[in-house]
Amino acid sequence: MNIINAILVLGIMGALFGLVLAIASKVFHVETDPRQDEILSVLPGANCGGCGFPGCGGYAAAIVEGTAPINSCAAGGAECVEKIAAIMGIEAGEVEKCVALVRCSGGPNASKKYEYLGIHDCLSASRMPGGGPLECSYGCVGLGSCVAACKFDAISVTDGLAHVDHEKCVGCLACIDACPKNVIIKVPYAADITVACSSTDKGAVLRKYCNIGCIGCKICEKACPHDAIHVVDNLAVIDYSKCVSCGICVQKCPRKLIVDSRLNKEHDVEVSA
Repeated sequence: MNIINAILVLGIMGALFGLVLAIASKVFHVETDPRQDEILSVLPGANCGGCGFPGCGGYAAAIVEGTAPINSCAAGGAECVEKIAAIMGIEAGEVEKCVALVRCSGGPNASKKYEYLGIHDCLSASRMPGGGPLECSYGCVGLGSCVAACKFDAISVTDGLAHVDHEKCVGCLACIDACPKNVIIKVPYAADITVACSSTDKGAVLRKYCNIGCIGCKICEKACPHDAIHVVDNLAVIDYSKCVSCGICVQKCPRKLIVDSRLNKEHDVEVSA
């Protein structure tokens, strides 16, 4: 009888709790816009945070509320934007694909102050005395924190230097937040010419620790017929709104630092003397 009574009591309690939860779900129910679920269904579900919201669900809710643009999902690309625009009943507009660029060519070209044997993490290494194991305080640490942050297998580390596969990169830019040295930036997917260096040290100083970094000589700036590249704080910077990928700066750079990042080779162009 004791066992039966216990079962009855538990059963009655379960029924009561279930009834309370059912009533609470009705009382506290919050109506959601059906478009939110529709948008969520077309988002890639990567939850990478590249849109600036906590996952795809948060981004879908923000679009419906009118607090987020429809083109912030880099992982979804133009196709995703078109579908969201159709759901929201608005024009999609043009979407420029962007990718990540590692502004460093160090790796085997850069000198080290010491061999780091600590936690395999860029942030941990950069907090070591002197700003990390590299002589260059601006260079890629090469321990793969960006690789761990990338959910699309678009970044790899070879010879102590991170590399981005532009065909795999969706432009979520989670790697930017993961890099303690801020050597990763966003560039247009169509950008052929890149300057893979972040150092703002003067040339005489840079030469002591890196065989390839930008020395701020301004030869590229003087050679560019489109005013698309300028030396700012001892570092060549490309203005992609003006760059036509003529490749003259690639040919003129004495350090062979300015390259075609997609083809991974120098432009074969005729350069007048």
